[in-house]
Amino acid sequence: MASATQLPMREKFETCLKVIRQASLQILPLLTIKVREGKDPQWFFQQLEQARQVLGSWMAVAKRLNLNDAETSHFTLLLRHLQQLVPQYESGQEVSHNQLIAALRFVSYLEHVRARQPLLSYSTVVESNDTAGQQKALRQMRALEWMLKTLVNQSYASQPQLVHKLKMQFGADRVRRWLKNGERGDVLSGMRFSELALMVVDKKEYANHYAGLFQHVSQLSLLIDQRKTLQTFLDDVREIRNDLIAQQKLTSVQLALLDSYYQQSSAPVQRAFDEGRTRVNPAVLLVVDEAQLQSWLALEQKKYQATGRDSEEVCDAIERAGLRNTKGRQDASETLMMVMWCVVGVAVMGAAILGMYLLSDITNKPAVLKREPAKLSIVDSLPQTESAREKLANIGIAWEEGNLRSAIARGDATVVRLFMQGGMNWKVYFTESALVGDYRDALNTLLQYRSQMDETRPCRRMIGTLSQAMNDGQNLTALRKKFLVTFCRTPAAIKRQQEELERAKLRLSAQQQRKNEPPESGVKRAVEIQQAIYDALR
Repeated sequence: MASATQLPMREKFETCLKVIRQASLQILPLLTIKVREGKDPQWFFQQLEQARQVLGSWMAVAKRLNLNDAETSHFTLLLRHLQQLVPQYESGQEVSHNQLIAALRFVSYLEHVRARQPLLSYSTVVESNDTAGQQKALRQMRALEWMLKTLVNQSYASQPQLVHKLKMQFGADRVRRWLKNGERGDVLSGMRFSELALMVVDKKEYANHYAGLFQHVSQLSLLIDQRKTLQTFLDDVREIRNDLIAQQKLTSVQLALLDSYYQQSSAPVQRAFDEGRTRVNPAVLLVVDEAQLQSWLALEQKKYQATGRDSEEVCDAIERAGLRNTKGRQDASETLMMVMWCVVGVAVMGAAILGMYLLSDITNKPAVLKREPAKLSIVDSLPQTESAREKLANIGIAWEEGNLRSAIARGDATVVRLFMQGGMNWKVYFTESALVGDYRDALNTLLQYRSQMDETRPCRRMIGTLSQAMNDGQNLTALRKKFLVTFCRTPAAIKRQQEELERAKLRLSAQQQRKNEPPESGVKRAVEIQQAIYDALR
């Protein structure tokens, strides 16, 4: 006889399989594969492989679904993982938590595919989606966030010690921004969710403080590594949280995923609390009255309006502030070394061809031909028939967002252009260090592909970062103005900046009247900065 938890899990899982079958009947015809009925995930994956062969490449598949290469790779990766966990399924079989999560994750991405391709209209409803479910999601999201905060705070003896550690890891500028945006005496409250989650899943932090909480438990086993599983779950939670804080109604798939992620993440901590190994009690964090819940939501919405969507993925490790410049120099030296080896290769090939030409000259009189020597770069030396993604692979650069960000940060315009030609999306905040360095070629390349910029509402964050940079003594360069005009010259942004300028002027006026003396340079400088940004936007 099935357990009480197994029955709803099985029903939800079988509903996911029905959704996948229905989706396959609409997706495959777009890829020239005609089918009469949908089958299991393994069959769907095989049909996609056949479509790739018929169309010639995954890029052709991506084009028909209105996806870029990265999205197509993620789509097939999720399906591959699901079909490995569920090669075959018959109604009534036992269903594991990992099988259900894998099915929900793929159905969630089917929602994304449907949003990108207007010709698709399949339903992805897996359970009821009522007001009670939305309220439960709010409580789980708050409890999960507070659990992470409490775990981090517990790992350090005091707030000053934590602040000092964060300065070493992220840099003083970033910590000052958190202290400014957060509550007094709580640096973690100023962080975005992705930054808070990174404090737990970072390789060293996890090994030093949190690994013991998750050992010898059945949860967090979707992937081989528990830490990597937790990182993956929290990154999915970040996306769900963005919609929740933006007051968008969560879909039934998002509700089901959040419920699974909350259970998987909190159960090991709850067990550790029950055994006296931690002072963090998730059960208490989940019990909150309506007033407290709405207060938390209002605070997070205010932060969302000020900083925008949390679009930064939960990374694998903290990029230490002291190593960023070193890393940039290493990337540059590695690129230079790669170029040198390519030049050597081209020279050897040229010498061989010249030798063969001279040998043939003994018996054949060649036509006289004068030609300017070609200037070859590492990319130009690659076959012209190769795609941008293949060219990146051939010079040792994986198709990953992190590599695009590194190329932008070091001003590598050639690599940036290949990523853009390959269809990868980018976000304005990727350009912060490049704007400081005024890497014009790389930044202008991004502006040429402005349609691939997919950061939601970047203006608040961009203007805030620019204001801080100018306050630190940096200039409002022509490129910074160009980025402002390109992405922020809208009536709403201009009006908001005008209001910010008026507030700065009021603060200046109030200070002059209160002290009856020349204003402090900082207040006067703030007016000048806001005025300069406003003038650039008009």
